[in-house]
Amino acid sequence: MNKYSFDEIVAHLRNTGYVYQGSEIYGGLSNSWDFGVLGSFLKKNIKDLWWREFIERSPYNVGIDSAILMNPKTWEATGHLKGFSDSMVDCKECKSRFRADQLIEEATGLSADGKSPEEMDAMIAEHKIVCPKCGKHNFTSARPFNLMFKTYIGTLEDAKSVVYLRPETAQGIFVNFNNVLRTSRKKLPFGIGQIGKSFRNEITPGNFIFRVREFEQMELEFFCRPGEDLSWYQYWVSTCFGFILRMGVKEENLRIRPHSKEELSFYSTATSDIEYAFPFTDWGEVWGIADRTDYDLKRHMEYSKEKLLYRDPTSGETFVPYCIEPSVGVERLFLMLVCDAYDKESLDNGEERIVMHLHPALAPVKACVCPLVKKLSEPARALFEDLINDFHCEFDEAGTVGKRYRRNDAIGTPFCITYDFESLEDNCVTVRHRDSMKQERVAIAELKDYLKKRLEF
Repeated sequence: MNKYSFDEIVAHLRNTGYVYQGSEIYGGLSNSWDFGVLGSFLKKNIKDLWWREFIERSPYNVGIDSAILMNPKTWEATGHLKGFSDSMVDCKECKSRFRADQLIEEATGLSADGKSPEEMDAMIAEHKIVCPKCGKHNFTSARPFNLMFKTYIGTLEDAKSVVYLRPETAQGIFVNFNNVLRTSRKKLPFGIGQIGKSFRNEITPGNFIFRVREFEQMELEFFCRPGEDLSWYQYWVSTCFGFILRMGVKEENLRIRPHSKEELSFYSTATSDIEYAFPFTDWGEVWGIADRTDYDLKRHMEYSKEKLLYRDPTSGETFVPYCIEPSVGVERLFLMLVCDAYDKESLDNGEERIVMHLHPALAPVKACVCPLVKKLSEPARALFEDLINDFHCEFDEAGTVGKRYRRNDAIGTPFCITYDFESLEDNCVTVRHRDSMKQERVAIAELKDYLKKRLEF
């Protein structure tokens, strides 16, 4: 479990340029965050690794990039217009607003997923749940609140021009099923993945970037024959968990939690969440893997009147495939990685260093070139300008070498490269490792290959 407070980790991320408050000079905007100089690189590295491992290197999967704005009938077919809502309650005393299911779960430990507003009212009354802000038991009745952001397309703002910002990326995949099948000529089993923005007007966003209204998803819809779905479901649970471990997250901070029968969505035969022990909660969902059967394709067939079918090229059999959906939010992976990487270590000289133990493939800055003294800046900078053709590096000549090491430890740079007076004679540099703090001499001619090997994922 993480031994550092969440506030401490968040403060470090904000101070070092991983994440900024959105619209900060205007007082900010509730639950709006900008990813800064380091954070934007970490996000990019996360997405690049996912795309490479789940799309490019997969023998099964292809990728698309679908539009954020979709025909509103899409959301009618999926049930989002009618049923994509949370129940909210207001405290009559202090006017605070809460999601009813979260209020119940935090107070009692009981799940209210799938409960009607009336059932949630009964649970709040039965357990005499009080407001977390003012301690009073005086709530309004629970009422549904649609989570989709609404806007207008075209020049007129009327009912005919209403569209929605997509609340998930999955439907852009389902509506393109025939297009992908025709143009890629894939055979079952195969998957369609994409990375993109989604938007949900959460009633109670919070815990920094854990639950936000604007977020990115990395989503895969994997199609297979009915009857083969559960084995593929287990395959993707194992694959996703293995991917997180390869990213360097400590296994003791992770668990796979299968959903109970009562918790399952009505269309799912099996769902598991990969959860992480975040500092602000016992366990928080990071990655969900669901067996969605043929629900989505059949709903779109019903509402669009188009046939979304697969024809077996050998037998000629035609059927609606089943679908396994591994879905993960970029921000949640980001938060898990930085919480797991953050550490403070006491050194032999009595100093304390802050270090981010990020996997080298994910680290925003791969290496920092440091001339021992400013007299050596010219050849050191020439080395730096050569390295940036292959790696995201920084050049730092301010302060002592020790202070430069500490700065780079704190942002997660895996390697510091010191150019010293001996480098002028032997054409070698000293490479200092972030995690062990060990140093070794490496020939400049071999330096790129040396770094590439250690930056592999």
